[in-house]
Amino acid sequence: MDAYALAVIALQAAAIVALVVVATRRRRILEDLGRQLGGSSDQFDSRLRRNLGRLAELEKQTAQLLRDLTVVADLSGVGIVRLDAEDRVDFANLTAHSYLDRGPGGILGQSAIEAFIDRRIEDVARQAQESGFASAEVTLRSSEGPTFMVRARPAGNGRVWVVFEDVSELRRLQRIRAEFTENLSHELRTPLSTVSLLAETLATEAETADVPARMRDRIGRIGVETGHLVQMVNEILDLSRIEQGGPIPMVQDVDLGRVATASAERLRLFAERQGVDLSVELEGDIPPVRGDEDRLGQVLVNLLHNAVKFSPDGGAVTVRVRRAEAEVVVSVADRGIGIPRAAQPRVFERFYKVDRARVRGGGTGLGLSIARHVVEAHAGRIWVESEEGRGSTFSFAIPITPPPT
Repeated sequence: MDAYALAVIALQAAAIVALVVVATRRRRILEDLGRQLGGSSDQFDSRLRRNLGRLAELEKQTAQLLRDLTVVADLSGVGIVRLDAEDRVDFANLTAHSYLDRGPGGILGQSAIEAFIDRRIEDVARQAQESGFASAEVTLRSSEGPTFMVRARPAGNGRVWVVFEDVSELRRLQRIRAEFTENLSHELRTPLSTVSLLAETLATEAETADVPARMRDRIGRIGVETGHLVQMVNEILDLSRIEQGGPIPMVQDVDLGRVATASAERLRLFAERQGVDLSVELEGDIPPVRGDEDRLGQVLVNLLHNAVKFSPDGGAVTVRVRRAEAEVVVSVADRGIGIPRAAQPRVFERFYKVDRARVRGGGTGLGLSIARHVVEAHAGRIWVESEEGRGSTFSFAIPITPPPT
């Protein structure tokens, strides 16, 4: 018998001895545990096998659940990436690999900057760790590359979920809509200006000519309705520019008390013609807010115009400006016809009107939509409180300018 055969036999014998030793030790451990638990080793062994079986079944279910979640993530149509506590990719679905122009599994284990090759996405993940949520719109690889909305949320234990949504087609359609709106608005402005001028000339001549009262009234209606059309075209163009013009520059420290007073003065003549009393109340010291003064003034003018328009003759409209913790709150209250409860959630939608039959002086249904866009662009919020038949209060809040560091 050669040395190789002897070595094999020796290894087999050692394995048998090791198995016997392990079995003996296991038996002793089970007996000790059984005595501690008040039962025989056989009973404990049975319980242990049963629990181990349950654990194995649970592990199978967990593995299947993870496989199902991976499939769902791949079918979701968005890119999903998870960064661990060391900012390395420990999960990424197939869509994320495709968006980042990598093969399957190509970014696993890479750092955030290696995987994304874009510091902005890494910054979004870091901001989510600090604030709980962060988002940004990012164009990858070049100015002509795909555009993604990137959102991030903490996943616990220092990890972060990062989700990519391809919004390239949406942005393309939005640009087409904006170009169409702007072109149409400019095309409508010229004939509307001509009609408005002719209506004004006719009204002036009718005052001195021998024209029946009914005819003068009709000429006046032409002028009023033309004015409504001009307002609608201007507001459609304005809303389109707000939606497509990117973020509003937050470069001014705005005194909302002064803006409220100036806006009320702009509409005072309109309010007097409607028989409505217009007043402004400034409560305490009003700190500045960061934003665009012209846009915030536009919000107040729109709210005041609606309040006057829906107020009865002899009614009152009050503008209040006050500080509320870290915000400045502006409210415009009227005692007009009010808004039904069911309609209140929709009043900030574009073109929405509660009841066209009750609108005095017409309207486009765009003023409140413009106000909402401007307020939200200032990281603020806008809302309405109303009781039908007893008036409405429209309010918006803008964060106070943080103190210099």
